[in-house]
Amino acid sequence: MANAASGMAVHDECKLKFMELKAKRTFRFIIYKIEEKQKQVIVEKLGEPVETYDAFAACLPADECRSPDTARVRSKMIYASSKDRFKRELDGIQVELQATDASEVGLDVIQSRAS
Repeated sequence: MANAASGMAVHDECKLKFMELKAKRTFRFIIYKIEEKQKQVIVEKLGEPVETYDAFAACLPADECRSPDTARVRSKMIYASSKDRFKRELDGIQVELQATDASEVGLDVIQSRAS
């Protein structure tokens, strides 16, 4: 089990689905979340290849981490302490985008960072 300093454990499905996305483009996007009771990062949503940016944006929670700065302080601390470990587990991440509100994950922002 991981502690707060090292971040949450990463469920094997997270790695497997990331590899599928990377190698086969099976999904348009993957949304992960921390399941505090299980003390691990899990897959919350797999975006089908035909889904759009708007479908992705609609999946981001309005008041929880993975999107706004208005999330609970405890939740933000858990996500912050888990981010580096999570990135190490998903081998091959090329671009990182950290956002504190929806305007920072706009399609134009994502496209400019990815190019």
